[in-house]
Formats: sequence, C-alpha cells, structure tokens
Amino acid sequence: MTDAPVGVIGAGTMGAGIAQVAAVAGRRVLLADAADGAAARAIEKIRERVKRQVDKGRLNVDPDALEITATGVDGFGGCGVVVEAIVEDLDVKKRLLADLERVVAADTILASNSSSLSPTAMAAGLEHPERVVGLHFFNPVPAMKLVEVISGLATSPAVADAAADLAGAWGKTVVRSTATPAFIVNRIARPFYAEAWRLLEEHAAGPETVDALLTGAGGFRMGPFTLMDLVGHDVNEAVTRSVWASFGYDPRYTPSLAQRAIVEAGRFGRKTGQGVYSYGDGAQPPGAAPAGPVTAVPASVTEHGRSPLRPLLDRSSVTVRTGGTLAGGLVELPSGAFLAQCAGLTAAAVASVVERPVIVVDRALDYESASAIAVAASDGCPPAALDEAVGLLQSAGLDVHVIEDVPGLIVTRTVAMLVNMAADALGAHVASAEDIDTAMRLGVNYPLGPLTWGGRWGVPAVLAILDSMEDWYRDGHYRAAPLLRRWALSERALPHQQPGSR
Repeated sequence: MTDAPVGVIGAGTMGAGIAQVAAVAGRRVLLADAADGAAARAIEKIRERVKRQVDKGRLNVDPDALEITATGVDGFGGCGVVVEAIVEDLDVKKRLLADLERVVAADTILASNSSSLSPTAMAAGLEHPERVVGLHFFNPVPAMKLVEVISGLATSPAVADAAADLAGAWGKTVVRSTATPAFIVNRIARPFYAEAWRLLEEHAAGPETVDALLTGAGGFRMGPFTLMDLVGHDVNEAVTRSVWASFGYDPRYTPSLAQRAIVEAGRFGRKTGQGVYSYGDGAQPPGAAPAGPVTAVPASVTEHGRSPLRPLLDRSSVTVRTGGTLAGGLVELPSGAFLAQCAGLTAAAVASVVERPVIVVDRALDYESASAIAVAASDGCPPAALDEAVGLLQSAGLDVHVIEDVPGLIVTRTVAMLVNMAADALGAHVASAEDIDTAMRLGVNYPLGPLTWGGRWGVPAVLAILDSMEDWYRDGHYRAAPLLRRWALSERALPHQQPGSR
C-alpha cells in the first residue's frame, strides 16, 4: 500500500486538506470531485498553501513536485486506499462506496472522513464490508494533529491497523474508536456547548461572561460561544441534534432552544456576520465586564480546616487565620459570611445548612494561574459581605464575575459534565482512557483530557457535583455515568488509564 496511489474523493476543505497532507508526506494522490474543474482548482490552491508554508520555513518540500493529479472515480483502479470526504449523507456515501467497489481491487481500503456516520452502516450491502473504515480528520487538516480511526462491525482489524499506520505516516496522532454515534470527540464535547446554552437560558450569565470564565478560569483556548460563532451554529446545532437523535433523545444531549432560534434566524456566526456576537463593520469585539474595583478588602479571614480555596487566599493580600474544622473547608469573612468552593450546590443550599450567608466560588483549571473567577451569593446575602468576597479575590489579581446563584456555576458544571461524558464513553468501551484524553486535547484543544481532569478533582467530588445538579434539575441531564458510581463505591481514583479500559 505504500507505493500505490492514495485516492481522495471530494475537493472541498476537508478533501483538499487530506490530499495535501498525503502529498506532503510523499504519497501519489489522485483527487476527484463531482463538480467540473473543482479538483484541478483545489490542487492549485494546495500548491499555493504549501508554498506559503515553505516560505515561512514550516515545510521543506517542493510545491511543484507534489504528486497530485485530478481524475474521476474511474481512475482509482490502482489505489491502495481511497478516502471519501463528500457530503454527510449516508445514502450518498453508500452509493459512492458501491461504485468504488466496481473500480478498485478487492484489497483496496475504503476510508470515510465522516465526522458522525457509522462505517457499519456505510459498509452494509457491500461485497467486501471488511475493508471499510472510518478515518476522521479534523479541520484544518494540515494543522490538526488528530485522526480518529473508527472500526465498524465488519471492519477487519488488519484494515483498521493499516489505516492507523497510514495516518501516522502522514504525521498524525491516531486514536481508535468503535462505531458509536459521534465517535470520541463530537460525543464527549457536547457539554462544552450545552452548559453554555443552559446558563444563558437560565439568565445566569451573558455569553461574554461565560466565554471569559471558561478561558480565564477554565483554561480553554476559546469560549463556547466564540467557538460556535466560528464553526457556525448551523453546523454545531445540526451535530448536537444528530447526536441527540442517535442516542434515543437522551436528555444529556438535548439541543438548546436558544440556539435553534439563532439558526432559524439565519445567524450562523462569522460567516453571516451575526451569531451570538456581531461581526459586521464597526462591530465591537465581545468583552465581559467583571465587577468594578472594590475597596472593602478584608484585612483577614478565618480558614476552617484546610480550604480548597487556599491557593486563592495565598495570592491575595489578606491574612489567613486558623479557625475550627467546619466541614468543607469554609472560609469565614469578617462579616460572618462564608466562602465555599463550588461543589455543585447553590449558595442558597449551602447557606441553608450553615445558617449563614454564603458566597460560592467557582472552580478553575489552576487557582494559582487563573485570571478570572465566578462567584454567586446566597439569597439575602448582605451586599457588604459580597463586597468582601469580591475585594478579596480582586486582591488576588482576578477578574471577578458575580453571576446568578445556579448550581455548578460555570467551570464546575462544564468540566464535571465533560468528565461524566468521558467516563460514559469509557464505560461503553468506545475507546481507551488514553485515547479519550488524547482525542479531547488534540481534537478540540482542551487544556487537559477530561479523565485526567476528573482524576485531579477526584471521583467523589465529580460525583457529588453531578448528583447535586441532577437533584436540583431532575431532568436526567446530569445523571452520572455508571462507571463513576462503580469507581466511587470501590474507592478507586479516576485514572488516566485503567487496565482493560479499551
């Protein structure tokens, strides 16, 4: 297969990207597209892109020497592998694969770049279904390192191995997935968007605030609303709706009515000039407005037990005194109100237990390096007590965003649900723990793999967050993965990889 040409069908963004990485890796590439002249135009653009990369010193190849030829599907007879990157329509893909079987050799690998359609369904009815495999690249293909290799029910292990070796030879990092809805990345990533929409629908915080906190506190490279505007709400909402239907309308994947309204209005994002944010001439870039400077910075606070908020206290200008050993490591402000790290409960729920005003502080990827933080106060909390909390956190160098008192706040609920969906996929043997974390880091640029993140928080903490939120909403959205409950009962940590977790 190393000497035979690589066939690519579809000269759009994804197909051209796949053709480019194959050619740059030294393979002969045949590129086909149903539209007249599309393949030839794509090849010209590929050479231009590669030349720019060479001029910048990022590649060391001769753009004019790349072996890429435009052809029709009938010219694929000598290919060792054919990758289709056409429209996401199962019937269309099945017809294409059936046509290819009449052209290529019996041992030619037929790979699909589909982001969600199952190779099991695509291979049904073929004479050689064992040679159909999913080979899911990420956009932009030349820049993104991840490739998901998806095995259908009929896929030969040798074919899956060969597809993985091929992607590896093209400089990609390969993860393996079974043919379940949305595979690894698009399945596990749904809460990153879903929690943002739920927060917006509950009027807990505006989109600018959600984005600012998931980047400044959560460590994500881009906030969910900015990312959805970039990808396109028509695309993002369609994927969510497809995953929801594929999982039997599981409430964990329920699409947002607010996003549906944006799609129906034609506000798809950057490509239409309007999404959640505006992108027309003169539009101001989105920016969150944190709480204004507070002068009521407490001189000292009392720490009851070792508080998980201690890194924030150490960053601040306050003196920390040692108090009793109240459960949960609460921090007492001079006003008598308590600061508590978010554990999934609302501030009102915590206040009802401790019988004091409470300000809940959101979690962060790393309290020592976070630049922003969310807080929420219990009902009836005196403004002076909230000012003390805000002043303390501002003295730690943080942008403080006061949001509505909703369970899980912003970072806590988002990360807990990402951990939950990763554990759910692991429990269903979709992929190994290592591949799940690798896929989420490289496929969507998460700062940590969700299983590693969950391991940092600990299984009991993640489970407590999910159970508290499920008890609050009672809609099935936050139900915990069975694997999390099993690990909690057996007092096992949530590791990067468990034996036998493939």
